[in-house]
Amino acid sequence: MVRRAVTAAEVRTALRRLADPADAGAPVPARDLVRTTLRWLAQQHPGHTVEIRVPPFAAVQAIEGPRHTRGTPPNVVEMDAATWLDLVSGRLSWEGAVAAGRVNASGLRADLAALLPLAEP
Repeated sequence: MVRRAVTAAEVRTALRRLADPADAGAPVPARDLVRTTLRWLAQQHPGHTVEIRVPPFAAVQAIEGPRHTRGTPPNVVEMDAATWLDLVSGRLSWEGAVAAGRVNASGLRADLAALLPLAEP
């Protein structure tokens, strides 16, 4: 399945809605915000080394390095939608999320601290 690329304008809109939901117009479902921001991260950091999962909404593979071909990838990051959106927006730090147990990260390359929060394109 080929997915349409996320545009910079879509990401800017998503980040603005996360920053101030009341000022951004009609509410956007968390599902759409998760999918847009997760796909943007994968576009900006392409690769197949880390699988980032935000069930039940989306999962992507990102970050250059060794590619896995079968089974569970060696580097997996998983969290709920609220945690992902807090990380993307900067309301929560990577270190804080890990310390609070809000993120499950395994593997040597599963640290997303340098990639979050997302910068507005």
